Amino acid sequence: MFVRRRLFVSAVIAALMVMNAPFARAAELDIQVPAPRVMDACPVCGMLVAKYREWVATVVYKDGHAHHFDGAKDMFKFLFDMAKYGDGHTPGDIERIGVTEYYDLRKIDAKGAFYVVGSDVTGPMGHELVPFASRADAEAFLADHRGVRVLEFPDVTAGLPAMLDRGVFE
Repeated sequence: MFVRRRLFVSAVIAALMVMNAPFARAAELDIQVPAPRVMDACPVCGMLVAKYREWVATVVYKDGHAHHFDGAKDMFKFLFDMAKYGDGHTPGDIERIGVTEYYDLRKIDAKGAFYVVGSDVTGPMGHELVPFASRADAEAFLADHRGVRVLEFPDVTAGLPAMLDRGVFE
């Protein structure tokens, strides 16, 4: 009887650990980035970003300076052409990059996020890469909002943001 109970408890603990794994990974993505000030403008499009807190993405540099964006799409445009938009900063100057998680609006590490492309949800600048902390949430959103695909940070290509601007998702 004691052995059965022990096996049962072990099985329950193992099941809970497996079920909790996606949430643990999602929590590991939490990141601290400064909030945009009222007059902070996106270096790519010039839009004031504080009005769109649910879409804000932020690049923080080792010197403490930060650039804020009105969505992940403009953040990626920036990252792919820092010579144009970076105000003298280089990729080596970047300390961390955060995006706003779509469902709970917390700031998460952009490099660990999952991005839905081609959904019926648009951001301040139109079609957007919608960020999520977990693949499960991204897949659910994709199904609910007619998304085309889920990408991870390294899967985003330099040409994708311009394609989104034209409404092209593949």
